[in-house]
Amino acid sequence: MRLLVELRALCDCVYDLMYYHKLQGFLYDLLKESVYRDLHNRRGYKFFSFSNIFPSVDMHEGELRNLLVSSPETGLIHVFKESLDDLHHVGGCVNIGEMSFSVGSVSILKPRVGGSCVLATGTPVVARIPKANYARYGINPPKDYPYVYWRKQYPFDAFIRQLEDNLFKKYGLFYGASVVSFPLFEQFIFQKQVCNHVIINGKEVKVFGSLWRFIFNYLSEEKKKIIQFGLDAGFGELNSLGFGFTNIAK
Repeated sequence: MRLLVELRALCDCVYDLMYYHKLQGFLYDLLKESVYRDLHNRRGYKFFSFSNIFPSVDMHEGELRNLLVSSPETGLIHVFKESLDDLHHVGGCVNIGEMSFSVGSVSILKPRVGGSCVLATGTPVVARIPKANYARYGINPPKDYPYVYWRKQYPFDAFIRQLEDNLFKKYGLFYGASVVSFPLFEQFIFQKQVCNHVIINGKEVKVFGSLWRFIFNYLSEEKKKIIQFGLDAGFGELNSLGFGFTNIAK
């Protein structure tokens, strides 16, 4: 489940390329008076993700932008919607870095994964390869890092393995079930590699990710349920910072 949020620019402003943690902070603020008020401090996965503010270009006062927020937890989506609706009714201002908006309409969407479909990543998918797996994939980083972000110079199967392991782990934790992993993905179209500068624990860090199209032709009911979970929760890591947000391509 996801929300489509309409935002109207309150002033001329330059599109902020380092907005990830600022938008994340705004979303957590929406939960302050709810049962999810401690979500930010919970250890582990938060089970939500969000898109870029799009279109991602500089804006002038009065122009419309959109934001998508997704989660497999329907209660969380409804709390986000209620808080955003309240902001809309009182004419509240949303400040995300130097960008300032008023909230317009807020709609609930329920995109569904079919037996055949194409998923397009809207924000970069982040996959971290732990040090314990370096030898397995023939990775020799220049320093003794505890992990490396997957990049196109690394073996493709390292990306697939981390992507699937991460998805099954999140799925099992969310549903409180033990799930035996199996091959999920069928076809991939690599689009590009990107490097984002984000603030984590008060420090600016480089996060490497990649954009893809995932093509599925013969999804069983079991596979559809897990891929649907990924569509809602986000693929890869750092989903609650906006990474791994994915759409069903038309």
